[in-house]
Amino acid sequence: MPEPDSGVFDLDRMAADALATMADERRKLGELGKLWNEERTTVRAKDQSFAMTFDGRGELVDLVFNGEKYRSLAPAQFASVLIETLQRGRAQSMAKMTDLMGLGAIPGLDLAGLATGQADPQEMVDALLAPMLEGIEGFDDRKKEQRDG
Repeated sequence: MPEPDSGVFDLDRMAADALATMADERRKLGELGKLWNEERTTVRAKDQSFAMTFDGRGELVDLVFNGEKYRSLAPAQFASVLIETLQRGRAQSMAKMTDLMGLGAIPGLDLAGLATGQADPQEMVDALLAPMLEGIEGFDDRKKEQRDG
């Protein structure tokens, strides 16, 4: 049996902690998938002339005009109200995802990039696995090759 200060126990604890973190993140990602499929966020323009509905990813899925008020707006004003409402709706959708996933649990996990499709999946996998794989032969070399291009 290894001695308590030989470092083996620390490695076991670190591996167990990393696995627990991954299990928690996996659970959160499952909940995120459900949120993406089922969640709807509706925001109204400040002047109540229309309402926008966003899906769980923050994509616009419906636009409903309330009466004729929008027709009386100048084009530039109407465009401004549309953009402001769109931004507010997307921000509310992103806030729901952030609340679900937690802030900064894993460095390199870009929730906004994931939601908008702009995150590199390989970089996210590396960010999730890096704490466990640091120092393992081949992993550090692969990271260096990716950085150097």
